[in-house]
This record gives sequence, C-alpha cells and structure tokens, in this order.
Amino acid sequence: MITTQAAAFLEALPTGGRLMGLDVGTKTIGTALCDAGWSFASPATLIRRTKFTKDKAQLVELAAAQNVRGLVIGLPLNLDGTESPRSQSSRSFARLVVDMGPVLLWDERWSTVAVERAMIEQDMSRARRAERIDNLAAAYILQGAIDALTIS
Repeated sequence: MITTQAAAFLEALPTGGRLMGLDVGTKTIGTALCDAGWSFASPATLIRRTKFTKDKAQLVELAAAQNVRGLVIGLPLNLDGTESPRSQSSRSFARLVVDMGPVLLWDERWSTVAVERAMIEQDMSRARRAERIDNLAAAYILQGAIDALTIS
C-alpha cells in the first residue's frame, strides 16, 4: 500500500516496530530510523546508488535488522504543491519497494533547506555537510511523519 495520507498509512501498519525514512536521490539514498515508540528519528546508513537490485538489498537488510514495519519516502513537490518530475521518480521507487511494507509518501519540500541551515548554524564545513545531508534530510522527513502519526 502506497499513500500520501497519514491516517491510511497508520491503518495499514502492523502493530509494533520501527519506521524507516528515505530521502531518495539520483546518487544516494539517505536513510533514517525512528525508535519503536515513534518519538524521534535518527540518521542511519547512506546508500550510494548503483543498480536498483543492490540498493534494494541494502534497504531490505537494514529493515530486517531494525525490525522496520513501514517506509516513509520523501515526495519532492514544487513550492506550489504540484508534483515535479522528481515526484514521479519517488513514486516509481515506492512502487518498487512496497513489498517491504506500507509506504507513506511525505512532502519534503523544505527538508534539505532546513537541514542545510541547521548544519550551517553549527558551522559545519561544506564537505561535512555534503557527506551528511541526505541522511539528515531522511531523518527530518521521518520526524515530520511520526509527529503527524502520533498526534491524537
């Protein structure tokens, strides 16, 4: 099941387990994991993209090791909320990994900007920012989703 609706995603999730956030790019896939109580998201492994089958195998291995029950994938929208060519790429990726569990496509319009600002405020070098931005963006995306899922 793939959805953009938090309520439908929540309904489709099996009980217990963690969620994995993904920031899918053309060269890397940033990953993040949340705790089982869905309180906080943390950056995880950066996957350097090669062939999809190898990329997915790494995702499956990480998901199995961390008891992941669902995926939150960043959906890059235009500033006006319409879909972009990158949105279609994220939707295609979601269709290829939906067998790993329910997928929530989450608006990521401001994730990279917010994360980069925070890193600049921490006086992080450009090289260090480039190395960490995808995983931190995945954590930002996942945190937004778990905040929405746990508000009752």
